Amino acid sequence: MANLTSTINVNVPTNIKEEANRLFETLGLNMSTAINIFLRKSIDDWAIPFSVSTRKPSPELLEALNEGEKILNGEIKTKGYHDINKMFEDILNEN
Repeated sequence: MANLTSTINVNVPTNIKEEANRLFETLGLNMSTAINIFLRKSIDDWAIPFSVSTRKPSPELLEALNEGEKILNGEIKTKGYHDINKMFEDILNEN
């Protein structure tokens, strides 16, 4: 039997399509593959099925990751410790 395909046209807001594309790229998928996964799983479960997800990082997490990169690259100077007692001493004496 030949493997036939059909085209589905779906109207979605542009911003939704763009955000979905970014998500699917992070999962290693394209839009067509993601929709095919959804349809096949829906048929298998005979329901709206599942959650394929990656957590969208919060602005605070993105800021912290950026700061960490700057520390690693030497753009932000920090003090390192090999003695936890010295670290706590410095923390408690900051004020």
